[in-house]
Amino acid sequence: APFAEYKLRESLRNVCGNEVMVNEILEELRPKLYAGISTKKIYALAFKMLRKRSRHVAARYHLKRGIMELGPVGYPFERFVAELLRHQGYRVRVGQIVQGNCVNHEIDILAENNNEIIMVECKHHTLPGVANDVKTPLYIEARFQDVTKAWNKRFEYQGKKQEGWLVTNTRFSSDAMKYGSCVGLHLVSWDFPSKGSLKEQIDRLGLYPITCLTSLTSYEKQALLKQDIILCNDIYNSDAPLKKINISSSRINTIQQEGRQLCERT
Repeated sequence: APFAEYKLRESLRNVCGNEVMVNEILEELRPKLYAGISTKKIYALAFKMLRKRSRHVAARYHLKRGIMELGPVGYPFERFVAELLRHQGYRVRVGQIVQGNCVNHEIDILAENNNEIIMVECKHHTLPGVANDVKTPLYIEARFQDVTKAWNKRFEYQGKKQEGWLVTNTRFSSDAMKYGSCVGLHLVSWDFPSKGSLKEQIDRLGLYPITCLTSLTSYEKQALLKQDIILCNDIYNSDAPLKKINISSSRINTIQQEGRQLCERT
């Protein structure tokens, strides 16, 4: 497809809100474009230019890919989604075995408050452009129905709203969204729904994963994830996790400053 400068401009404007910086990057980028250049290469060039100017802005630009780094297994992604819910007032439990009416189910996240209980299933992908087709919500809805039949027999759940959620870091096919809407299964993807999408919740709550940070290496990110350190504010409020993986004091200051500026951005 032909290069659409307006799309890149809008993407840069969304993360930095600085028209001067956006214009500087586009001016620097234009001479580097060539016939057949991939969108991946354009992203890498723009990211490098942003990183030279502002680490925390570059980190925000890296958000979508940072979410994909919450792998290769999906467990850190489940923990991250659980944190988004916890910061919205829910009590959360991750990786629960729940008794259904017919069989037991391993549930990624159970989120509960005084008025509702939510069964959340997470589908994490490490590559962009992957669409979750209709088979996934069909499967999740069947499990949710079995679980709710058991919940309806329990006194503590009487009168509570019960919801099934399916959360992904990529997108859903049109049939998947149509089915979810039809049966009342709440679908959340990178940019759907417009209010309450994964991206919107992250920006609104200021909760960013450590995998966004430009001042950490890939090895260091994985080492922190193994410590169950998921959020940037877990490291800018305490330097203990960074010291544990032998990061120098000077680099700790750089990393913490980037994380703080990223999360405190309004």
